[in-house]
Amino acid sequence: MKTKISLVLAFMFLGITSIIAQEVKTETFKVYGNCGMCKSRIEKAANSVDGVSAAEWDEETKMIEITYNPEKAKILDVKKAIVKVGHDTDILFAKNDGYNALPGCCKYERRSEK
Repeated sequence: MKTKISLVLAFMFLGITSIIAQEVKTETFKVYGNCGMCKSRIEKAANSVDGVSAAEWDEETKMIEITYNPEKAKILDVKKAIVKVGHDTDILFAKNDGYNALPGCCKYERRSEK
């Protein structure tokens, strides 16, 4: 009898754990910028999206790694948040007003739209 109760409790625990556990996904993409101020601004914008749990931009490679819950956040929404603060991404371009508002050290060489 104790074995059956223990087995039932174990299955209940596993079931509850799988319901509580959220799927986490990691993606990387290009974000244009130059310096530590860019890093702070880009990561803050990415982390502002609900469902993003981590964002790390590399100044040298210009790549950002985003860890997020795909049930809550979409990568396109993260890219839109980054573009809104003046930084181009691999597929989206910041508006000129946003780019022009960046400090001088943050003004990266913009690529042309295709």
